[in-house]
Amino acid sequence: MSKRRLSAIAVGVAAAVALAGCVPFTLFDPKASPTPEPSNTGIVSGEERFYQQDLRWVDCGPVQCALVTVPLDWNDLAGDTVQVAISRHEATGKKVGSLLVDPGGPGGSGLVYGQYADQIFSPEILDAYDVIGFDPRGVGSSTPVVCYTDPADMDELLYGTYANAYGTEAWLGELKKREDAWAQACVDNTGPLLGHIDAASVARDMDVIRAVLGDDSLHYVGFSYGTYLGAVYAALFPQNVGRMVLDGAVDPQVGDLEALTTQMAGFESAFRAYMTDCLASSGCPFGGTLDQALADVRTIIDGVDAKKLRSDDGRTLDRATLGTAIAENLYSESYWADMSDMFSGLRRNDPSGVFAAADDYNGRNADGSYNGSLIDVYTAVTCLEGTLRTDGVGTLEGLQQIQAAAPTIGTAIAWDDYAVLDTVCSDWPEPPATLPTDFSAKGAPPILVIGTTNDPATPYAQAVSLAKQLSSGVLISYEGEGHTIYTQGVACIDDLVDDYLVKGTVPKADPMC
Repeated sequence: MSKRRLSAIAVGVAAAVALAGCVPFTLFDPKASPTPEPSNTGIVSGEERFYQQDLRWVDCGPVQCALVTVPLDWNDLAGDTVQVAISRHEATGKKVGSLLVDPGGPGGSGLVYGQYADQIFSPEILDAYDVIGFDPRGVGSSTPVVCYTDPADMDELLYGTYANAYGTEAWLGELKKREDAWAQACVDNTGPLLGHIDAASVARDMDVIRAVLGDDSLHYVGFSYGTYLGAVYAALFPQNVGRMVLDGAVDPQVGDLEALTTQMAGFESAFRAYMTDCLASSGCPFGGTLDQALADVRTIIDGVDAKKLRSDDGRTLDRATLGTAIAENLYSESYWADMSDMFSGLRRNDPSGVFAAADDYNGRNADGSYNGSLIDVYTAVTCLEGTLRTDGVGTLEGLQQIQAAAPTIGTAIAWDDYAVLDTVCSDWPEPPATLPTDFSAKGAPPILVIGTTNDPATPYAQAVSLAKQLSSGVLISYEGEGHTIYTQGVACIDDLVDDYLVKGTVPKADPMC
């Protein structure tokens, strides 16, 4: 089965997603408000209790939150159920409908989009829509995936070093043992939900959310992996698609190794752009030509293991953690100064900047705890949906492909990404999910697909491909750096998308912002 990407968390809308440590809410608030009249569009026998449920809204910070009940297994409507947490920032004017928003991941918490809507969206959007954030099943305040419960175990999983050198068969054996233990913890602590956190299940949950909010059409903004959720929803429910925006698009028809290799090439391109800018700036920790500076970076990466630099809390820095930190600082051009500070610190044998960036990427808090289950869900969903277990390519062979595509930083990032995924997915305890293979979504109204030309995580070509696959896809291009772009202050993009969401105005041609 063909598949798409493997993008990390959508850090477009970075200021909002940084607030993602929202606390779980309870449903014992006497001020709870009633739900709108549910929409019954398209429900079938057995689904009524989900599509016609009443929501109990409670205060949740500055807005309201509720839990939506959905089947654990959409093929067993009479079986166990799970809950999906949503947040709502109510429209301030004449309402178009509800606007569901997802930040990506897989594993990103979306409740912030409702809770901090007034800090993210324009007054025009806030006037026209109830902004609805949600935690997909398995994430955050929804029924969660739970793997390790002790932060020390997560530290060992994500930051632990190895007795054998990266890229050797002996290292692979160590990695396999570590990942198998984590997978078993997921099975033990999550139970049957672990096999039902795929995009098709989430898309069906999204349709229930649409209905219980009283909307006949789903208006939706998805970032990064959230674009895949949107594409799957459109494939399953084209008749229910409203105004849909897919920013930082992933290609749903690309196998995982190909997508990861392309992604690492995207990171390489973004790193070259960073380095070009750095070399032209004062205070850059590198010098010489671009090629000389890139070779210097490769030397730093190759030599960091031997230095055994330690964080204040005792973790030892290795090249995989450095690769994760580099990737984190490439998600937005605004992080490039942090990249330079990080490498300047390494010149002084100070790894604090590396650990700070890697901790942000991994959702690790300053006190050593972890914010939600981002890494757990990301890995579990990838194994459930992807092609790594069936592509017939060994981990070391795949790493060679990545190295050829991204010779400076590709394998450094891939040690804790592709290598981990390929190792654990090969023996994933749940069978592959059943997912759409046709993404034409015939009958759906125009869907905006946004691609940034030098997006490091979801390269521009993926947006081009998705726009072509959707029968009503409309490509919107942004010439620039960073992962995702809507709501980041670029007027050409923001005005166009807002006009589409509020008025339904579809661009006649790609504006090439």
